[in-house]
Amino acid sequence: MKLLAIRLDSAGDVLMCSPALRALHEHGHRVTLLTSTAGALAGERIDGVSELIRWAAPWMKASAPTAPNQVPAMAALLRQQGFDGAVIFSSYSQSPLPAALLCQMAGIPLRLAHCRENPYQLLTHWVRDSEPGQHLRHEVERQLALVAELGCRPSSIRLSVRIDEGDRNAACSALREVGIDAGGDWILMHPGASAPARRYPAAGWRQAAHLLTTHVRLPLVFAAGSDELALVNAIVNEGSESTDQCSAGRPSPPRLPRWPSLAGRLDFGALAALISMARVLVACNSAPAHLAAATGTPVVDLYALTNPQHTPWQVRHRLLYRSVPCHDCYQSVCPYGHQRCLSAVEPAEIVCAVRELLPPAER
Repeated sequence: MKLLAIRLDSAGDVLMCSPALRALHEHGHRVTLLTSTAGALAGERIDGVSELIRWAAPWMKASAPTAPNQVPAMAALLRQQGFDGAVIFSSYSQSPLPAALLCQMAGIPLRLAHCRENPYQLLTHWVRDSEPGQHLRHEVERQLALVAELGCRPSSIRLSVRIDEGDRNAACSALREVGIDAGGDWILMHPGASAPARRYPAAGWRQAAHLLTTHVRLPLVFAAGSDELALVNAIVNEGSESTDQCSAGRPSPPRLPRWPSLAGRLDFGALAALISMARVLVACNSAPAHLAAATGTPVVDLYALTNPQHTPWQVRHRLLYRSVPCHDCYQSVCPYGHQRCLSAVEPAEIVCAVRELLPPAER
């Protein structure tokens, strides 16, 4: 069948769909992925995805206001493609019904999704959503259960991302430019996250980096997206300039980074390659943590308790958080302003977690 897979969220969410997408492909289906611009960064690197359609669906929280005819226009575009069926991936906190209506408008005859309420004619294949009332599953398990309704099971349930030679060359070149041996051992620090509620405080990152420099034998490298340059610069430049007093009339020495930074210098593929080379990744609950799972890199995950279903999948990892009464809030911004599930984690805990993931000779 010619199938439309729908996952309209971020790159990390699409990565967690990779085993299910491969399962569809391995059972002979041709898969087109309808996703966001951010999700497409991962989707174009998943084996089994033949084509991508990028769209900012108006019912997604990250989408900007759109023209009123946008949904009919997308339905018309999908109708032209002649899909035999649609598989709508969602978390349990999302309704699949807007996407189901889109697919019905597009004339797609088979429409499969988890749904809590009765979808009536919007879904032809309705999987009753038992989450979160009866149980909770990892997001990967949830999506695998959905495609199993079509008899599709993958040969491997690991996350996957395709890294090509150009990606590796770009990552190696960037490392050389900051004085790091790509073939050596080093620790990668990625402090970024799309949602403020999932970001560990910059001061904590800075202190953790100081402690790692003192207590772990491996060098540190920082990375982040171009929109997170200010955050990384605030971490790596702090306290790095000379403290010597300059004589009168002489300029101060240039401010030099305390740790090398590749923030804003790598695209998604090169970042995946960089993560695959790292000895350990330290990151928040974000796409880099899922890239670590896809590449087999051990990860220390500073895990805000906004969502219980997105922990690193089938990779060695340590989760760092504080249990709080407001856990599983599904909020992008902490509604109480304290962000205690993350802010209460001590930088020394990060050091201990990194050391646990390293072999004894490198601790």
